[in-house]
Amino acid sequence: MKYVIANWKCYKTSEDGRLWLEKFARLYRPHVDLQVVIAPTFLSLESLAAHLDRLRLAGIALAAQDISPFPRGGYTGEIAADMVAGLARYVVVGHNERRRYFHESNQQIVNKVIEAADARLVPIVCVDSATSLPLLGAIADLDVDQLIVAYTPVDSLNFNIPESPAKVGETVHHINQMFPRWPVVYGGGLLPGNADGYLERSSLSGLFVGASSLEPETFAEICRQVAAGL
Repeated sequence: MKYVIANWKCYKTSEDGRLWLEKFARLYRPHVDLQVVIAPTFLSLESLAAHLDRLRLAGIALAAQDISPFPRGGYTGEIAADMVAGLARYVVVGHNERRRYFHESNQQIVNKVIEAADARLVPIVCVDSATSLPLLGAIADLDVDQLIVAYTPVDSLNFNIPESPAKVGETVHHINQMFPRWPVVYGGGLLPGNADGYLERSSLSGLFVGASSLEPETFAEICRQVAAGL
């Protein structure tokens, strides 16, 4: 199975998201071995889940961009994992922007993975370098059936400069050796013009797409390239 994950970050309203889905539906061609995942804002997650059901698009699921490290309770402003479970199948955890701007710690990320697993969400755990392997080691000790690792180097995210396919291949191979049961996707500076170079890496299980996912035409082209290689 290959994955193409769209992270819309803090850009689209619910109406923006519905229009995006309608345009994407006209361009997208499902493939049995391709899972497309779209991560909208919390505010639009419920309406987009309903709209996605109406469109009846095969091979597409939603992800939350984050969850609370706590269960339901007196945590003002937080959204518990089980509140998301009926709307999304996946959740992004530990993104570099969460670490950078909201000072998330490894322990908070581990707690979020626990909450996600308890709610039967599949965590997409972001790591930015080989120094993140202790975090993955701590997660490996948990009872988590499914998990995706997103390798998202800091410079590639902050400056929109893609890391070379060779360097990505080395890091992903190292992660695969340490944690062979988890698929690994790459994100950072991806465009339709450079996606092919990463797809040639057999150790890579897909792509984690940021800015290039904001336009349905661009994202559909990346999905087409991934499907063509299957």
